[in-house]
Amino acid sequence: MRKVARQGAQRGLTLIEIMVVVAIIGMLAAMIVPNVIGQGEQAKVDLAKSNMASIASALDMFRLHNSRYPTTEEGLRALVERPSSARSWPEGGYLPRLPQDPWGSQYVYISPGSSGAYDLISLGADGVEGGEGVNADLNYRELQR
Repeated sequence: MRKVARQGAQRGLTLIEIMVVVAIIGMLAAMIVPNVIGQGEQAKVDLAKSNMASIASALDMFRLHNSRYPTTEEGLRALVERPSSARSWPEGGYLPRLPQDPWGSQYVYISPGSSGAYDLISLGADGVEGGEGVNADLNYRELQR
């Protein structure tokens, strides 16, 4: 009789118990996954904002040294390679390399800008003007308001 009792105790989980565990895991996944999925694109938006702030600081340093911002023609390349019209330019430049937004596109730089000395814009995930959500354009001046 003892042998029969031990065999019953070693049977493991029943099908119903396994189904309950799977259902609980499924409910947890249904609650957590939607919150995690959109975070990657939002992180890229936050990174673009941070990068634009760094570029703006480099542009301000260029202005301090040269009494002007780079022209639209010189663009952001003036922060990496010395333009011929620059009076002063530090060894190594203002940035180590030409910046790209997190989606692999170039930032748009226009000087003078429509809302200040310059416009610094990322065209968002889709890389074209306009859009909504992660495809929306990010204008540095508008982000400062």
